[in-house]
Amino acid sequence: MYRWFYDLVVVRVDAELAHRLAVLGFRFGWPLVGLARAVGLLARPRPESAVEAFGVRFPAPMGLAAGMDKNAEAVLGLLRAGFSHVEVGTVTPVAQPGNEKPRSWRELDVRGIRNRMGFNNEGAEAMARRLAWLRSSRRGREAVIGVNIGKNKVTSASDAASDYFSCAQSLAAYADYLVVNVSSPNTPGLRDLQGVESLRPILEAARAGADEGSPDSRVPLLVKIAPDLADEDIDAAVDLAVELGLDGIVATNTTIAHDRGPGGLSGAPLFPRAIEVVRRVVDRAAGRLAVVGVGGIDSLEDAQAMLDTGVDLIQCYTGFVYNGPGWVSRVNRDLVVPVKARG
Repeated sequence: MYRWFYDLVVVRVDAELAHRLAVLGFRFGWPLVGLARAVGLLARPRPESAVEAFGVRFPAPMGLAAGMDKNAEAVLGLLRAGFSHVEVGTVTPVAQPGNEKPRSWRELDVRGIRNRMGFNNEGAEAMARRLAWLRSSRRGREAVIGVNIGKNKVTSASDAASDYFSCAQSLAAYADYLVVNVSSPNTPGLRDLQGVESLRPILEAARAGADEGSPDSRVPLLVKIAPDLADEDIDAAVDLAVELGLDGIVATNTTIAHDRGPGGLSGAPLFPRAIEVVRRVVDRAAGRLAVVGVGGIDSLEDAQAMLDTGVDLIQCYTGFVYNGPGWVSRVNRDLVVPVKARG
């Protein structure tokens, strides 16, 4: 049913507009999504599907990657669609419009999405207000929410640490975990910050901001890396995360290793490299960090293969776009969760 709707209706709508309409649908239609789940139209995860990572309990392994719900508008609807957690953002200290349009394209022949959005978002203050309202309700307090933080486009590399401090300080009190995003290809110079010398002060600043923003509880801090890093740079990033006492690595982001035009590519073409990077991160971390595997998951088999690398959690985004919300709930129901991941 969804495939028919996607092929005949969704593909006729501009990709960014379709994204916006989907967010609004989940934002205002979450009671209907909940009703669909209550009457059995959406699958529920099995009790043995629950996993634990960095001290947080997740009802199932697969959540929503950052990029879909940039402003934390649709968390409840997306959770009821079957995601175990929602990672909102990327959010920057100050609101920004992102790059000029067009900036999002479907790559239908390979089941991918290419984007150069540029961290378009309403800013950390607006997100903090929205999350504070959400957390004031029982449903909101039960939601597992990660917050993905970045720097503003106009902030220089030398001042980047201050942006990450500011975001972490503003949002830590409402997050189950924070993710430092230095791996998007769509903010000029951002990926250059993945080098250890540049990354160290950013991670230290984010940790300090999180501790200041949530003094009564330590909020887990992770860093998100690109699939295009050389192996030695992946190892160095993992080693730095361990040294600084981070809680985990999110691997990976979109890739620029393609010839389809500007922007980063997500979806099925990314999966082979993503799982290769994830395996390397898992091996290098050797249990000292939680690992979140993301990139190109487009089927139950992909999700199971990613989970079987030894990661603690997995995430998807483009697979959700192509397969629909019913697919997410079915995958989380049918995944075989290793005993280790159950905590």
